[in-house]
Amino acid sequence: MAKIKKGDLVQVIAGRDKGLQGRVLTVDTARNRVVVEGVQRVKKHTKAGQPGSSASGGIETVEAPIHVSNVALVGPDKKPVRVGYKEVEVERDGRVRKTRVRIGRRGGEEIEL
Repeated sequence: MAKIKKGDLVQVIAGRDKGLQGRVLTVDTARNRVVVEGVQRVKKHTKAGQPGSSASGGIETVEAPIHVSNVALVGPDKKPVRVGYKEVEVERDGRVRKTRVRIGRRGGEEIEL
């Protein structure tokens, strides 16, 4: 199960874009990669008339995937945190069920995300 999900605010903790923050656009769980908005931008040469490119072609700047181990989830205080799970009992439809809740961990403390 991936600890980083689409729409999360993350910070790059390693690589050439270290320190940058952005929202996760896509998650590729098969390759353990994420695409983060404004991070790992590369130039891409496109031909005119190709599917998925601009009509006139040329050089485009796009976000490239980055390995999930090089990003950390940002907590409510805008600092990176490690992610863990905690089982919580929730009453639903008159029954008590266990669900997994994602929590942040920093210095032995649990932070609600």
